[in-house]
Amino acid sequence: MATLPNPLPKLASDPSGRSLGLQLPPGRLIDATIDGPWPEPLLWHADKQAGPGTWAALGVPAGRAGLLPVLVETDLGSQGGPERWQLSPEYASYPGDHDAEEVLAEYWEGDGAEDDEEYGPDEELGELQSPFGPVWPGLAPAGSLTVDPGTCAARLADTLTDGSDAWFKDPRLALVPARRSADIPAAIGWSGPVNHDNDVARLCAVLRSWEDRFGIRVVGLGFDTLAVSVAAPPTTLVDAEALAAEHFAFCPDNVTQSGVGSVGAYAKELVGDSVWYFWWD
Repeated sequence: MATLPNPLPKLASDPSGRSLGLQLPPGRLIDATIDGPWPEPLLWHADKQAGPGTWAALGVPAGRAGLLPVLVETDLGSQGGPERWQLSPEYASYPGDHDAEEVLAEYWEGDGAEDDEEYGPDEELGELQSPFGPVWPGLAPAGSLTVDPGTCAARLADTLTDGSDAWFKDPRLALVPARRSADIPAAIGWSGPVNHDNDVARLCAVLRSWEDRFGIRVVGLGFDTLAVSVAAPPTTLVDAEALAAEHFAFCPDNVTQSGVGSVGAYAKELVGDSVWYFWWD
């Protein structure tokens, strides 16, 4: 696995981040994992709730220092912050070692998912996968950028921090040593999707593909929730249906727990949508 030097240990003796070219508010380094302290900090997050503009102010200089921004949910009613998330970096492989389409095809075709209690009988799974069948339909075509991905991410960050978002009640700005935004969950060993896959790097391989095709950025992480900005969303229902199949493979709960009934019905929500939310039960 290829890794970058981790700048976070410098913050232990330089909490303001000046040596990294940063001006950080008071915050904390997180090294807690499900198996005890990690040898180096996995992330830093601010002590106070982020507000609109925080992402834009710190995101660019942090990137120059080798750290990428993400908002982390710390509300105790949502299982608290990253120190309580049961992070498992030792179980995360490297996203670049996985092929996104192969991962999605495995999820879609299920390796026996027809017999999985989550879906019930074969007929129910068929209804959920409609208008497609049991064979993986292939990747959705890339979208066309309508806005700079960084600008789109900053807009979503402002929305998540203005108090109007029900998914993120107490978001704090966090900084993670990662090569690209899509790798952030693997870099910290995020265990939110553990009931779907215990190697989050496989999901990050899909996020990398979405980064390339749709200009997504990982903007928010909760205990088991993920929010991404989308700079190049699908503009037609046909393209959205293909993307909805990817979403169902990536996070079945988006369809099975939302009440929409099928991939086809869910696709209608994706046309022109610049924000994608995922939640694993």
